[in-house]
Amino acid sequence: MTGLVLKLGPGERVLINGAVVENGDRRSRLSIMTPGANILRLRDAIHPDEVTTPVRRVCYVAQLILSGDAPPDEGRRQLLRGIEQLSQVLTDADSRLHLCQATDAVIEGQHYRALKALRALLPREARLFAAASP
Repeated sequence: MTGLVLKLGPGERVLINGAVVENGDRRSRLSIMTPGANILRLRDAIHPDEVTTPVRRVCYVAQLILSGDAPPDEGRRQLLRGIEQLSQVLTDADSRLHLCQATDAVIEGQHYRALKALRALLPREARLFAAASP
């Protein structure tokens, strides 16, 4: 069996192709069999007011594509441009790995996978900003 498997906690919400789906009282597993389905866990969603850093901005573009609020072609261009800009700053091997994974995912049209790779950079970005603060 292939596809994306979502493990949802009680009451957890997920956006699937523009529809909000809420889990019931128990943990459950959903297998998404449709290739290219747009899926976003709402617990992972970034609120527009929280888009205050470079990595968050790029994550937000991926999120807009997944939610259907950005045209895929334009969003893809913005996403690749943002990843390229991040790669000029985040030059360590681990960051490069996540950025390469995100790029590959965008090229393959796997925006959820791209978002997941980009979100892995958020803790590193937070540490860099904390170290730069007086």
